[in-house]
Amino acid sequence: MGEILDRAALAERISKLKAEGKRAVFTNGCFDILHVGHVRYLKEARSLGDLLIIGLNSDSSVGRIKPGRPIVGQAERAEMLTSLSMVDFVTLFDEETPYELIKAVRPDVLVKGGDWKPADIVGSDIVPDTRSLPFSEGYSTSGIISKILSTQR
Repeated sequence: MGEILDRAALAERISKLKAEGKRAVFTNGCFDILHVGHVRYLKEARSLGDLLIIGLNSDSSVGRIKPGRPIVGQAERAEMLTSLSMVDFVTLFDEETPYELIKAVRPDVLVKGGDWKPADIVGSDIVPDTRSLPFSEGYSTSGIISKILSTQR
């Protein structure tokens, strides 16, 4: 089971683990309604290293990016993510982007979903090994929300 750590504790822990030769992979997102597309993405991300770190948008950060969201609160989202076997660490961030968090953690690999070009991924200037992973077609939080709303009519 993964751990939820604050930024300072996470940076310290990752620094020690990297000194032991562990390869750290970082991704970030809202993970508002966890679905199989997320799980497949996180499995692939974890396969790129020894540790998977998730920078999780705080409730206020999600609200600034996606009006009317999140559906699920940050504590519950963090708990669900740490229950996944492929996730080692989750930390919340409140900023618009995870740039400062990436600077603090200094992962070996930085990944985002397939709609991002590696050069456009926040933190790619810090992490040379930046990758865009493909989406699992047909799975999205927005799609799930739309489906739920359409059944309410």
